[in-house]
Parts: sequence; C-alpha cells; structure tokens
Amino acid sequence: MAAPPVPNTYGPTAPPANMYDTVPGYEGTVAGGGGGYLPPPMPSVPMPVPEQAPNPPEWHIPSISEERAREALAKYVSSRCCYSSAPVKDGVITNMESFNTYRYRLETFMESRSTEWSQEPYTGQSVDAGVQPAPGPWQIAAQPPAFFQEHQQSIRVPYTSSVKNCHLCLGTGKSPCTTCAGVGNKVCWVCNGSGHRPNEECCSHCNGRGRENCSTCSGNGSRQCDTCRGKRQLNVFINLNVKWSTEKDDHLAQDLSGLQVEKLEKVSGKELFKDAQYMVYPVMGFPDVSVTQASERFIRDHQVKYAQTSRILQQRQTIELIPITKVSYRWKGKSYVYFVYGNEFEVNADDYPATCCCSVM
Repeated sequence: MAAPPVPNTYGPTAPPANMYDTVPGYEGTVAGGGGGYLPPPMPSVPMPVPEQAPNPPEWHIPSISEERAREALAKYVSSRCCYSSAPVKDGVITNMESFNTYRYRLETFMESRSTEWSQEPYTGQSVDAGVQPAPGPWQIAAQPPAFFQEHQQSIRVPYTSSVKNCHLCLGTGKSPCTTCAGVGNKVCWVCNGSGHRPNEECCSHCNGRGRENCSTCSGNGSRQCDTCRGKRQLNVFINLNVKWSTEKDDHLAQDLSGLQVEKLEKVSGKELFKDAQYMVYPVMGFPDVSVTQASERFIRDHQVKYAQTSRILQQRQTIELIPITKVSYRWKGKSYVYFVYGNEFEVNADDYPATCCCSVM
C-alpha cells in the first residue's frame, strides 16, 4: 500500500477547482467542475427492426349491464354525505352508450451517472490516488434493480482518494466562533457593558469588566471546525452517483364521450398490447391511427432526449382500452347523464340532481 501523500500546508487545497484535472478520465466531469450527467458509451445493440408487423389482436368494446351501471352510481352516491340516493332508486335508465378510448404508454427505463467530489475527516484511512489509473465512470460495476424500479446508488471511485488540508479552517482544525465573532467574550447581559448595577455597585456577574466569557466557545474565540471535525485534514475522493429511473409518456386517443380526459389518468383499462425489450419498435397496424403516430413520436423523442445522457436498459409500450359507458337516465321528468369508466368502475356525475339530503322528501 502506498504511503499517504504529504498534505500541502500553504492555504486551502480541498476541494480545489484545479483538482478536477488531477484524475485522468475525470477531467471536467465532476460536479462543480463543469460536469453533470455523463454521456454513456455507444450502445452495442442496434435498435430492433421487426421482420413484419405484428398481427393486431381482436379489438372490441367491453360493455356493462344496467345493473352494474346502477351499482356503480349507488357506490358513488354513498361516498358523498350530501347526496340523496333517490335518483339511484327511482331513476330510469334510458340509454347506455360505450366508447373506445385507447391509452398508449411508452416507458423507458434508464441508468444515468454523475460524479462529484466528496470529503470526510481524515483519521488515518488508507488512500489510493495514483496507485493505479481510476476506472472510468461507466466502467464501475453497479447492480441495477429490476426493470422499471426506481433506485439510487452511491459508489466511491477507486484510486481517487487523497489527503488534503481542510480548506475551510486552513488546516487549523478550528473556526471562529460566530457567537462572539472570534473575540472570546461579549457584552455582559446583566450590566449591559457598564460594569455597574443600577445602584452603582460593581457588577458581580462580570466583576466590573462589562464583558463576560462567551459560553459557546468557553472564551476561546474559536470552535471545532465542522468540516474536518478538528482533524485538520480531509480525505478527498470522487463519488459516483448512479440513478435508475423510468420516464414515461401517455397518449389518450380522442373519444366522443364527453368525459374529461383528466378523469382517466388514475384508472386502468384492458391491456390489448404489450411489448418490452431493449428498444421497442413503433406499433404498426393499430386501427386508431393516432396511437401509431404517438408510438412513432414517443420512441423518437425518447431516443433524442435520453440516449445522450443516460443508458437505456429497457423499454416497454402498452395499449389499453379504457371502458367508458355514458349512461342517460330520467328522474322526476328530467334527463341526466353520468359516466362509468375504467376497470375500477369509477363514476363522474357532474349534474347529479339530488345533492342535498334535506331537500329531498
């Protein structure tokens, strides 16, 4: 093991701006020295091109019964304290209309890496800077989580650790006390600095000095340096931050039901199509052309946005058919509408006619 380098005793040295150039392979890549997310190596696996477009499955609109529609409305009404159940019991369903609403989703699971200088008080730890060349940021092994699982990992880069004088206390291990501004004492709070009590007697608290020792630093005028914790030196090294994340984009095909699109964000649908691989190919042959267009656009955009700064590990694209049923009904001679949507049978009834229990007999 190589002996620790002799620290520089002339002024602050850690972390110096010019230190970024002392580790080959990390010039200008460490945060604070012009770095950020590091570009990954070129992928060795080309984007797949299918031999032929996949055959689309059978597309159909799931429907619900009147009984199920009424049950969904009853559950919706029971969850609201000021809604009367009378329209649920006495209302007459006059029409039920189902709508195709497709949701296309592209998810890109990727790994990004960034570096930063880190430090810790030097207490005799072994240092290895210069023992051998440091591995590059993308050469360091990291254990990824399961696909599409968020995770972060911090790894100390081998052969980058060195000893430096603390740059904040200049290697003294101490820093000026902020309570007394480094002088070790402050104005006596009893006599307000006069040295005398109101009755002209000598102030017993400060013995007539008008000042008292600072309790924070015990009159020393300095405290232990928080950065090096009084050790005077720092072990400085490069830290590699690895982040696994999933970026996704959704496209909802336009439907004519009249239900607000925002309502569909938190519900699930029937999965019609799923494709997961290193890089997916745009969907082909889907009956709704807006879905195929969204697939082409999202895949192209993800390549442009993420491949330059991250390593793509897996992509997944799905198409869901979100069931929407528009239910028309009459109650007390007037017509109303509500929607039942998603596999969860959520209900939207903006014009529900009985919203105050005390007004309904």
